[in-house]
Amino acid sequence: MTGALAPSRPLNATDLCDRCGAQAYVRVVLPESGELLFCAHHSRQHLEALAKLGAEIQDETERLAPGGTRREG
Repeated sequence: MTGALAPSRPLNATDLCDRCGAQAYVRVVLPESGELLFCAHHSRQHLEALAKLGAEIQDETERLAPGGTRREG
């Protein structure tokens, strides 16, 4: 997670990616705009640009890797 504001709750199976409907593992809170949810695949496509906009990012993709280690890529 980046920034100073902590999200209100962990993501769960009912949180779905806004691009494809898969389970979301990343929450992006846009400055003065709202919230986006992404699966790991779509977060890799969009997070760099969103971070440049000053978005708060809650990244829980480490839950996907065996042993809880975050995957890079």
